[in-house]
Amino acid sequence: MARTTPTGGGNRTPVPVKVGRSFGDIMKALFAFLALAALVVGVPFSLAVLIGWPLPRTMPSLDTLQNEISTTVFLKVLALFVWIAWAQFTACVLVEVKAALSGVGIPARVPGAGPSQLLARQLVGMLLLISASAASFVPGIGGIGGAFDGGGSAQVVAEAEQTPGGAGGGGGHGVEHAFRTDGGGTEAEPAMALPNEAAGAEDSAEAPTKYYRIQPPEGRHHDTLWGIAERHLDDGLRYKEIYQLNKDRVQPDGSKLTEASLIRPGWILEMPADAHGGELVEMPHDVEELSQDEAEEFRDYQRTGDTEWPAADAEPGPGPGTGPEQAGIAVPELGLAPEDAGGGPSLPAFDTTPLQQLPDGDAAEQEAQAAQEAGDEAGFGLPEALLGAPLLAAGLLMALGRTRRNALWASAAGTLTGRGVGDDLAPTTPAAHDVRDALLVGAAPEAVGFLDRALRRLSAALDAEGKVLPPVYAAWLTGHELHLQLAAPAGRPPAPWEPGQSDTYWTVRRDRLPAAGAAGEAPDAEAPYPGLVSLGVRDDMRLLLNLEAVPGIVSVTGARADREAVLASIAAELATSGWADRMTVSLVGFGGELTALAPTRVRYLDDVAGLLEVMETETNLRRGALRHTGQESILTGRTGPARQQQWAPHLVLIGAVPTAEQADRLAALAAVSAQLGIGYLVTSDRPDLPGIAWEFEISDAGVLTEPEMGLELTAQVLPAAQRAAVVELFAELTREPAGGAAGVPGPAFTVDLSQRGKPDVYAQVMGGYEITGLSVPDAERGEQLREALALLLLHREGVHPRVLGSALWPRGVPDDVRDALIERLGGWLGRDATGARRLLVAEDGRLSLAAGVVSDWDVLRTLHHRAVSVGGGTAAERKRQLTDALSLARGPLLAGVREGGRFGWLEHEIVDAQYPLLVSEIALKLSAEQLASGGSEQAYVAIRSALAASPTDERLWNELLRSAKATGKAEWLRGAADWLIAHHAHLYGPAQALPAQTEALLDELLPGWRSTVGAAG
Repeated sequence: MARTTPTGGGNRTPVPVKVGRSFGDIMKALFAFLALAALVVGVPFSLAVLIGWPLPRTMPSLDTLQNEISTTVFLKVLALFVWIAWAQFTACVLVEVKAALSGVGIPARVPGAGPSQLLARQLVGMLLLISASAASFVPGIGGIGGAFDGGGSAQVVAEAEQTPGGAGGGGGHGVEHAFRTDGGGTEAEPAMALPNEAAGAEDSAEAPTKYYRIQPPEGRHHDTLWGIAERHLDDGLRYKEIYQLNKDRVQPDGSKLTEASLIRPGWILEMPADAHGGELVEMPHDVEELSQDEAEEFRDYQRTGDTEWPAADAEPGPGPGTGPEQAGIAVPELGLAPEDAGGGPSLPAFDTTPLQQLPDGDAAEQEAQAAQEAGDEAGFGLPEALLGAPLLAAGLLMALGRTRRNALWASAAGTLTGRGVGDDLAPTTPAAHDVRDALLVGAAPEAVGFLDRALRRLSAALDAEGKVLPPVYAAWLTGHELHLQLAAPAGRPPAPWEPGQSDTYWTVRRDRLPAAGAAGEAPDAEAPYPGLVSLGVRDDMRLLLNLEAVPGIVSVTGARADREAVLASIAAELATSGWADRMTVSLVGFGGELTALAPTRVRYLDDVAGLLEVMETETNLRRGALRHTGQESILTGRTGPARQQQWAPHLVLIGAVPTAEQADRLAALAAVSAQLGIGYLVTSDRPDLPGIAWEFEISDAGVLTEPEMGLELTAQVLPAAQRAAVVELFAELTREPAGGAAGVPGPAFTVDLSQRGKPDVYAQVMGGYEITGLSVPDAERGEQLREALALLLLHREGVHPRVLGSALWPRGVPDDVRDALIERLGGWLGRDATGARRLLVAEDGRLSLAAGVVSDWDVLRTLHHRAVSVGGGTAAERKRQLTDALSLARGPLLAGVREGGRFGWLEHEIVDAQYPLLVSEIALKLSAEQLASGGSEQAYVAIRSALAASPTDERLWNELLRSAKATGKAEWLRGAADWLIAHHAHLYGPAQALPAQTEALLDELLPGWRSTVGAAG
């Protein structure tokens, strides 16, 4: 699928050739080093020595300000501005160094820096490249002013000639690759660079040889191999053919086109036979049109290759065709392409064969899937897009859990104003509530676990065999199998993986992997393919595209709202995927609010211009780092000793439409990105963007197609309204409530603790699970009814029927079965004395419990809110409330009933993290109240009681020592210290040191504790 750009002007006039460039490059690099040292070190040193401290050492009076400004004062004012400028530039240097050394990501913009940060970026990049023996890839000092203007594309496109492991070319040049089959002797060719067979060698030999002379820059335009291939071969991806024809051949200036060289004005390039355009020179036909010096240069260059010129008057024979099928490098497709008529090799594609060849799963799994499909027919108003995106929903659910825990810990530390650890963390808006319920229903964490474990085991097995990871274009995921589509045949995979239906497929069945939690099921391996992301579904198979392996740009076209829905889904899944370790996702001109999902992974840029500034430098840095470590690509560095380099991908999602110049520069970057772990996806209404490898189109019906491959999927999307609700779900957790500290919301449900508030039904969920006030349910239905009640007790805001069904039947349940359980639950709970039902159903269908059904968890939160968050009443009343609350915490939540596969939904609940923090806060508050009134022994007992429910809270450890010291009994302090040391060793092992604050407190309260511990050891 060739993409064209307007042809540029050119001529065949002689171009002055620069000789001896290497010395100049070294001098530029040396100058950059000296400039950086002078600016960062020399400026402050000079100011300190010559000017001194610029600010007055005492507060100036009004009379001083009215005095005439002396020369000394004037110089100090100027020095102050220089100090400010130096500090800004130094901050820019630090930011750029941090970003460059991390190997991923876009450096933060220093406010108001502008040119200062640009200068810092160029200098730092040059120095880091020197350290990686790749200084020639950084723009020189002379190019600093043009970095914002697009002048960097030439240096990046030149990397097309040097891509590790690439590339096939025309003219019979072979393709090299590092993969070996199990036989050890056969090498697989990289699919992204396989040329098709050209016409016969005899015919080609009779055709004139075509050459192109690299032109000097014209304004912002620099000649690049990509641009040359676009103009003269109609496909920028064919730049590799040009590179192979000219690699290591001596140029007129004496240099060569090698891995560490850029193309330069005046160089001569031999072109494939089907090249066309007025800038080309056909030899020997055009020899009479050249000067004698030019003709001699072309003859000398011809001798460096293996091309023989025919006589000038010879009749050219039929040459190869001009289409990409005859002379170009085809773009890899998503399906097994048939053999060409001429017998040339075909490229691997996203094969649809697995759709028809899937082995049948076990009957129970098929029945559960059918039940899930039946249940999906009634959505109850939940967002269907999230219900149909199990991997995305699981990632968002896990990320939401992390965000909720962070908010909870921030509340406990007092850094989140206006929130307490006992407050509700449930959604506060109907839209966010619907989205949270859709995540709970649609999430498939077991599928994420299967995908992650399968890929990591593959990586570990290949590493153990001394093999590298094969490039993977895509994966097809089902409920019981994972199919990886390789870029090229790579032999037989290690067990439990098996060959698929073709030599470019590896397959693993879910039942062949060790069960989750089994010994050895989580190998110590890097995430091998973190760039995999869901595009959509076809016949119950989910297609995941590996963005970091695409040899070019992935494009999505269609109506703006539709393509943004696709882009948002991809961004959200990459931000939260559970099969990746480290990753940077850059959003450009779209979705800045999505950074709330994963602030350490997702970054936002306003426009393409800002992106290009950084990505050209990062591309060079990554390229230099690969050469420095001897790796062919980032993928080969994810196994073996190079794993310590942490080869993280950088995936760029662009929602802004680039200009023509920006599109060319972006295509140049994408052309060399596959080996560097960088991927580009652009959503645009322009079908003519250069450098596109795969172009998808999204319809208003939600169908994603790639017409040239015949691929059609039901797209995975995240529409604007649901995207906003997802973001709100995360953002509200870190937002200060209205009213600040005075607006502490408290729990959604509080218990009437007076005598008239005595509950009809009371459940104890802390330290066990006991229910009073209800009859014993039937033995066959009892466990499900008790579990459903526990879910409702921990969600007083209400539970959606589909959430209830997915919690009790994680593999799916038909609607009628779920509704029958809800009816039985209502019958079991019955009615209160007034005849009102205890199981309430809201207008939106959500289920909740009446106020007469209470748990000890409700009472605990109510007492905490009154005594700690509100802090009302006398000291005696607060101590009584805190003592009552602490007495309720008898042990872990729902202890003794969480085994045997039930209550699995608690993994996604915040209550397990909230409970110990709540108990700790109650105990610390009670201890403070007791110590203030002289009850040191009561304070000690309160802390010891809380440690049963919150054994890892360092605040309780330290308070235990303080309260023991306050008793004045040496044996109490000694006993507390001994218990604490033994307790810590039990939790973390004897080799793990105590926390620093705890050690310091022991040194203060019990100076001889270290010798006692040493003697005991």
